[in-house]
Amino acid sequence: MAGNKRKIFTGSEKAKVALAAVKGDKTINEVAQEHGVHPTQVNQWKKELLDNVGSLFEGKRGPKPVNGQTDPERLYAKIGQLNMELDWLKKKSGIGL
Repeated sequence: MAGNKRKIFTGSEKAKVALAAVKGDKTINEVAQEHGVHPTQVNQWKKELLDNVGSLFEGKRGPKPVNGQTDPERLYAKIGQLNMELDWLKKKSGIGL
């Protein structure tokens, strides 16, 4: 049908939908219906948000590594923290990624 045109979502609109899904106040179906998209699309945008959230802060100034090396213990601790946060987000959202 030539009359049906898909809405093209901007990056900020996608982020808004994905954040609503991550918040967990509403189900994925409710978020999808509210924004006029399919629940599968909401889950894709949510996954993309969670996968790329760390890149938001890349390039920002931070503590410089000593002698050009990073502390492996600190990195392992950060990995553990991020895994715990991811598990919490999965549990809160009600889906298993």
